[in-house]
Amino acid sequence: MKVGEAIAEIMKREGVEILCGYPVNHLIEFAAARDIRPVMVRQERIGLHMADAISRVTSGRKIGAFCMQHGPGAENAYGGVAQAYGESVPVLVVPQGYPRRIAHIDPNFNSSEAMRHVVKSAEPVVIAAEVSSIMRRAFTRLRNGRGGPVIVEVPTDMWNEEVGDLDYAPVMATRYGPDPAEIKRAAALLAGAKRPVIYAGQGIHWAQAWGQLAQLSALLAAPVCTSLGGKSAFNEEHPLSLGAAGVAMGKHMRVFLDKADVIIGLGCSFTETNFGAKMPKGPKYIHATLDPMHLNKDVRADIGLIGDAALTLEALLAELGAHVKSPRDPAPVAAEIQSVKEPWLAEWMPKLTSNDAPLNPYRVLWDLQHTVDKDNCIITHDAGSPRDQISPFWKSTTPLSYLGWGKTTQLGYGLGLAMGAKLAAPDKLCMNVWGDAAIGFTGMDFETAVRERIPIMSILLNNFSMAIELKVMPVSTEKYRSTDISGDYAAMARAFGGHGERVTDPSEIVPAIKRGIQKTREGVPVLLEFITSKETQVSRQ
Repeated sequence: MKVGEAIAEIMKREGVEILCGYPVNHLIEFAAARDIRPVMVRQERIGLHMADAISRVTSGRKIGAFCMQHGPGAENAYGGVAQAYGESVPVLVVPQGYPRRIAHIDPNFNSSEAMRHVVKSAEPVVIAAEVSSIMRRAFTRLRNGRGGPVIVEVPTDMWNEEVGDLDYAPVMATRYGPDPAEIKRAAALLAGAKRPVIYAGQGIHWAQAWGQLAQLSALLAAPVCTSLGGKSAFNEEHPLSLGAAGVAMGKHMRVFLDKADVIIGLGCSFTETNFGAKMPKGPKYIHATLDPMHLNKDVRADIGLIGDAALTLEALLAELGAHVKSPRDPAPVAAEIQSVKEPWLAEWMPKLTSNDAPLNPYRVLWDLQHTVDKDNCIITHDAGSPRDQISPFWKSTTPLSYLGWGKTTQLGYGLGLAMGAKLAAPDKLCMNVWGDAAIGFTGMDFETAVRERIPIMSILLNNFSMAIELKVMPVSTEKYRSTDISGDYAAMARAFGGHGERVTDPSEIVPAIKRGIQKTREGVPVLLEFITSKETQVSRQ
């Protein structure tokens, strides 16, 4: 068996069903021969974003995979690898490498060296007989511990070397739990807390600990907020939900975080970021995380619980039974949340229900939320204004129905996430919300959605401007129009063979969305272009 055949066979045994990529990388052919579907993209970063979503939507039960050519292909892919690393997403990345004799000769780009600091591990194949060991190490790292991309680089002169008989069995996925003594301390602290708040990160999604999270909230009558990555881990229509923390958030979240006496972070890193909530200094902190390197990184922890979020929650719930004999009454907490939430939302209703033309983007997203079946959709945002306009107001109701992100914020990420989500969950309505800046980065890959028969619904907010930059670029805008951008993107979608509509009238928002949903059911990718105002106000708290 040849090296390429062995790698493809191992991927098949590990459950890989889709290989995103761009040639020339000989793994594409080897994988196709083993019925692994190749999905060819127009730009490498998009393929990584698609693989990223496959891993996310399945909580890592299916591993997304991507391959690219050596040299420029690997160089172009760097951003997508870094994005997955920043968001702790496991992705198998198989770059083709330069032949071994020149792999380390300047200026050749060596992926396993150049990307080492943005991956969980990187290893080249230099001896054919070691393929099984290399792939075993790769998949073990992908399936265990905190997520992140893993690189296996294959030099161009290695593909057809003989491996011999393949000796490989799929690797195990293990879980580990927290120190029982620390669980006791955490339970006692939580039981005695007067104003506990739960902060849930995306580790809840990876552990599929949604039920346990709801149980903890119910037992303590504790309100729940999430990071952007953790959004949809807790039903946001629940009376104890505080929503998701980002650049923008509801006023009720800020109030409850600032008044908390104990904050327990579950499946989170508490990473200090401009795209998340600032944590107050007053409360006691219980930090439950999979990675011990995240303890005391940005927030000082009073108690550390290291391990899988589900195992941690189960141990915590069992120990709390000795302190809290029955669920506490949630009514007073729910009433307090509503007393802050209702006037905050009332302040925003004029924008959320605006009849202005150009359209207010908040109105578009409000109508979208009230038109789709939220229980059966997956939505994601792009960086900048789309993220900040949707995240405080979109109420996610089911796990993994919202793919949030916010540690590194590359423009154009959302399209690939929506496409990958549709590949992983074909029965869901999969949507991305982006602006005219983001589509300039990755819009060409809407053609990929058409060609590969991936019927997503793409919501484009087009204000012909980099509106978020207007306040920081007044001179360059006035003198040189540096923030102006343009395009007829609905026409572009139609030119690619998809369904494209441009909407300018508020009364046409909902009908256009309904037509778009129907087109996706017919197997046609959809781009709805809404002509919007240069809205710059966000719900900062």
